[in-house]
Order: sequence, then C-alpha cells, then structure tokens
Amino acid sequence: MRTADASSKAVEFSLAEKKPKVVFVLGGPGSGKGTQCANIVQHFGYTHFSAGDLLRAERDSGSENGNMIQNMMNEGKIVPSEVTIKLLEKAMLESGNDKFLIDGFPRNEENRAAFEAVTKIEPEFVLFFRCTEEEMERRILNRNQGRDDDNIETIRKRFKVFLESSLPVIEYYKAKGRVREIDASKSIEEVFEAVKVIFTPKAEEVKKCCVIL
Repeated sequence: MRTADASSKAVEFSLAEKKPKVVFVLGGPGSGKGTQCANIVQHFGYTHFSAGDLLRAERDSGSENGNMIQNMMNEGKIVPSEVTIKLLEKAMLESGNDKFLIDGFPRNEENRAAFEAVTKIEPEFVLFFRCTEEEMERRILNRNQGRDDDNIETIRKRFKVFLESSLPVIEYYKAKGRVREIDASKSIEEVFEAVKVIFTPKAEEVKKCCVIL
C-alpha cells in the first residue's frame, strides 16, 4: 500500500516530467489581472488557476484539509505553502493541459521558494500588472458599490500587503530576467494588446512581419 509521502512524490515526479509551462500572474487588487487571464485563456489556450479559488473550494469540500483551511482562515492565519502547492499540483495534473496561469501566487518569498522546491518547476516568467494605488482604488470602489469588504481602508491594507509581500518575489525574478511588466492603468483593450505581444510566439510574429512586407 502506498504511503501519503510516496503518493506525494509520485505527483511531484509526474508533474515535473510533463515539463509544464507555468506563468505566475501578479498584480495588486484591482489591477485587472483576472480579466486579462480570461483573455489569455481564450486566445492562447492556457488553463487559469487562482490559488485563492482552489483554497476556498477545498475549504468548502468538507475534507480534512478543508477543515484545517477553514480553521486557519477563521483565526486569520496564512495557510501553509505546501497545502496551496499540493492543490495547484493536483489541479494542473487533472487539467490535461501543459500551459498554466497561476494567479495571485506566489504571494511572498516563502511561497516562491516552496513552490520551486516542491514541484521542481521554475516559472517561464512572471506577468506583472503594474498599476497605481489610486487607479486600483478607483476601480475597486466603482465595481463594488456597497460592499463592506472593499472600503478605502481595506483596499489600502490589501495594497500594502501586496507591496510588502509580493514585490520581493517580482524583484527576485526580475534579477533572473523573468518578469514581463505591463502598464495595467490603461484600458482593457490596450492592456491586452501589450499582453498579446508577450504571449505571441516569435515565429508567428516574424511570419506576420514577412506577410506585411
């Protein structure tokens, strides 16, 4: 009978063997990354996973892990990286795809180091949606009229957490030449035009260029 540890190693091995193309998608609250992820899925065939959505789904499943996640959320604690990573691994393996957008993860340096150590996978690059705090505030308040959890104070706290936790991750990958930065303050259409340049294979760009010539 296989132990849980052996099973975990099998998942690790089979995911690394697939050599998936992983793109981390980072940006502050209201930066529009969710909208752009949907566009990338539609146009470039990626599968989109939100770490937060996977945790909430597991929490609501009633599993032993789900109960632990619920208790930690109730106590305001951060769910251990390994739990989130195992959920991501499972979802990637079950998807049948080999190209993934991982949205809102890694949230900090510990998440980043744990992901690489556990999965043995480095991201192809980090897609970073850069946007000013003022613009993000405006967007969130406009789309969430009347919601208690999106008042000015809460938004500013979330933005502060993003700066303190996620920017070191972006700086780490920037030093490796693996950050693709997008000016997310523009319109949805303009932002996606910039995104398309990043995701369009170079051979296809050359082909288009030759056709134009």
